[in-house]
Amino acid sequence: MKNEYKITCCSTADMPLAYFNEKKIPYAKFHFTMDGAEYLDDLGVSISFEDFYKRVSEGTMPVTSQVNADEFKELWDPFLKEGMDILHISLSSGISGAVNSAYIAQEELKEKYPERCIKVVDSLGASSGYGMLVDQAWEMQNDGAALGEIYEWLESNKLNLHHWFFSTDLTHYKRGGRISSVSAVFGTALNICPLMNMNHKGELIPRRKIRGKKQVMKEIVNMMELHAQKGLDYSGKCFISNSDCYEDAGEVAGLVEEKFKHMNGRVIINSVGTVIGSHTGPGTVALFFWGDRRVD
Repeated sequence: MKNEYKITCCSTADMPLAYFNEKKIPYAKFHFTMDGAEYLDDLGVSISFEDFYKRVSEGTMPVTSQVNADEFKELWDPFLKEGMDILHISLSSGISGAVNSAYIAQEELKEKYPERCIKVVDSLGASSGYGMLVDQAWEMQNDGAALGEIYEWLESNKLNLHHWFFSTDLTHYKRGGRISSVSAVFGTALNICPLMNMNHKGELIPRRKIRGKKQVMKEIVNMMELHAQKGLDYSGKCFISNSDCYEDAGEVAGLVEEKFKHMNGRVIINSVGTVIGSHTGPGTVALFFWGDRRVD
């Protein structure tokens, strides 16, 4: 039963290439242009994360583009032709139009394969938080759940997946309009690290201005204590993604593991990929966990 449908996602789920290969989860690749060259967001194959962030730190400003409908059709068509159905989980509509491309591809392929089922889930998430949703779907499939069962569960529970972020470099948040130019200038001068999260629309929202990296690290873990399912008795998984600041991510992971003793395994630390990283720049740490429902 679990082989009758294929789970797919996009590269912006920011899980390691080895993860997708091991789980046999096909993914659509976003794109970006940097220094006049075009690249696929292929999880560090075309350009290493180290090289990417080095060039960004030196002043390169990548420009990203989303997956189009034809690329989704190219991804899904071989599986539909084999008689499989599709469950696709998309990057948040609050930060990208990729889900609309997926909907277009869904409708066009339904005409070609009317007997097949294609379901698209707007994750309302990003980076490894979006990846956690994909991971949950894969675990349910591996346990024998039907496509419809997983689809309904994801739609009912996706807003229980929390995304909390902080950054020590405000350059790219200013560029993307997440914070104002004035806030970026004064924030940098005063060593302000904004604490942000994703709201119920899947949009990235600044929540608090915290002075100093050590303090914002403590506060992001406090947010997990406040919102996590069962509080300090949280027993789910926890993912962290980072944009070229692995030591900071490791310090946050240590604080989480010290406080939450009953988690399902160790904190998993991933890299923010090249497309999400084009908008965050270096210096971002993001914490993901299951919690209460996001309502604003």
